[in-house]
Amino acid sequence: MNSIFYYPAVFQKEEVGYSVWVPDIQGCVSQGDTFDEAMEYIKDAIGICLDLIVQNGNVPPKATEPNGIELEPDQFVAVVSFDFDEYQKKHGEKSVKKTLTVPAWLNTLSERKNINFSQVLQKALIHELQIAD
Repeated sequence: MNSIFYYPAVFQKEEVGYSVWVPDIQGCVSQGDTFDEAMEYIKDAIGICLDLIVQNGNVPPKATEPNGIELEPDQFVAVVSFDFDEYQKKHGEKSVKKTLTVPAWLNTLSERKNINFSQVLQKALIHELQIAD
């Protein structure tokens, strides 16, 4: 799955601030007192919605062409760039249990030194995948 998505979002000027929604993602709505705030909050909403979609075993929806969206007065479209991997790094709290095998002698030494296998494996994976903390 590609981790970067570009979704058109519809912004509507309100008496105070903006309402915003992503037509391609059911229930993906937000608002903000300023355009920047509304843009920030709709990114959070996209993350929450896409996370639920993926957790339910579905694929994130494809984006509609921005010029294919019908608008009403006081509405405009802005394309929102969203990096799902970055969102998961910041907000993904769910841990996944993994079974691993190490030689018995290495296990014994590690236990004597109170080594936390999960922490060591996480650090090693971050290093191996060249992910910045």
